[in-house]
Amino acid sequence: MGNGGWSLGVRPGASGSRTTRLELFYDLVFVYAFLNVTTLTVYYPSPVNLCRCLLVLGLLWWCWTGFAGLGNAVRADQGILPLVGFVTIAATFLLALSMPGAFTDRPGGLNGPLVFASCYFLVRASQLAVFGWVARGDPVRLRRWAWLAGLPVVAAALLVAAALVPPRIAHDGTATALQLAFWAAALTLEYVAGTSLGGAYWVVVSAGHWAERHALMVLIALGESIIALGLGSKFVTGLPLTWPVVVAAVTGIAIAATLWWAYFDVLALAVEQALHRARDPVARARLARDAYTYLHLPIVTGVIFFALGIKDLLVEAADPTSPAWGEPLGAFWILVLYGGVGLYLISLVACGVRVLRVLRWPPVVAVALLALLSPLAARIGALHALLLLGVVCVALVVVETRGEGRRRHRVRQLALAEQTEAEAEASRWRAEHL
Repeated sequence: MGNGGWSLGVRPGASGSRTTRLELFYDLVFVYAFLNVTTLTVYYPSPVNLCRCLLVLGLLWWCWTGFAGLGNAVRADQGILPLVGFVTIAATFLLALSMPGAFTDRPGGLNGPLVFASCYFLVRASQLAVFGWVARGDPVRLRRWAWLAGLPVVAAALLVAAALVPPRIAHDGTATALQLAFWAAALTLEYVAGTSLGGAYWVVVSAGHWAERHALMVLIALGESIIALGLGSKFVTGLPLTWPVVVAAVTGIAIAATLWWAYFDVLALAVEQALHRARDPVARARLARDAYTYLHLPIVTGVIFFALGIKDLLVEAADPTSPAWGEPLGAFWILVLYGGVGLYLISLVACGVRVLRVLRWPPVVAVALLALLSPLAARIGALHALLLLGVVCVALVVVETRGEGRRRHRVRQLALAEQTEAEAEASRWRAEHL
């Protein structure tokens, strides 16, 4: 604890550190917040609300990456950091609760936009406060931190301006456009200025921890998509289990499984191995920023849109008053459902190009095929559209897995060797000390 700037129980992370149970607890709250974003769209589906959904999701992701960076630099479950984390998670939960009113103040309660802005500032400020405490013994790092610390102040001020200014100077569409512009400015400031100022400040201490945190977020988001499929407002009351319900359930699980396979079978392992091989701190930080901080945002967004698109499909399939294979979803919901899967797949392709310098053609072809099929899918029954999506996803996984060949074998064997070695070392230590 007395190592330079590390004190009061704030302990530095290690190169071999992995995700702690406390960080997984944090992730549960953030996943709830991510999926609660869909309430901005589901009740009032429109392009404007879809833009609002993306803006809120972008700010939430920036809050989460702050937690990921903090857990990489210091041990999140030691000293006073759990207390800081609990306070911040409470603010994050309030942030999630305020999302339905994040853009419009609703009568009968606190001002939703101001609550959102205040909670966002509290989350970001608490994260940066820990980094400032760590850097206080290093004048150079402290000066860089001071520039970073000003960003959430300005971003929160822009969110407050978005809540107060547009209704007073404009109406209807103009006020909405101005409000979205303030939000976009806050988001751009955090991502562009935060990355530029933090480039010389931040390092990835543990590549394994950084990769695991992001992979677990993708995994939990995929799990939440299954929950979105299975939990409907009426399904739990005992609607009949019909053949359309069985087909929809199996197809939904198959799509979720193929999305898992497309990321975790090879790509997640190969990207983590590339991050380990990046020995230069600046090159590693840049790789982590591009592949994880930036490109994992659309990956998670695609899963959230997929979850939004399949929400209540089983309820509609089980409802005897609905057509056997559901009503047509229409252009908007096909955009959400097919677009979410397409965004997920094309983001995986971009991640592979950035890190591995490999262009994976099967996902590109699958995305193009989904774009071509979307007009047809918008006019047929909802479950038929889901089946069509499932066929494309399963075919993608089969073709890509067969085409990976030697590279897939090499990546997976290397990952297995690393896992086996780590398990043997852990067993040896336990035998000696426990």
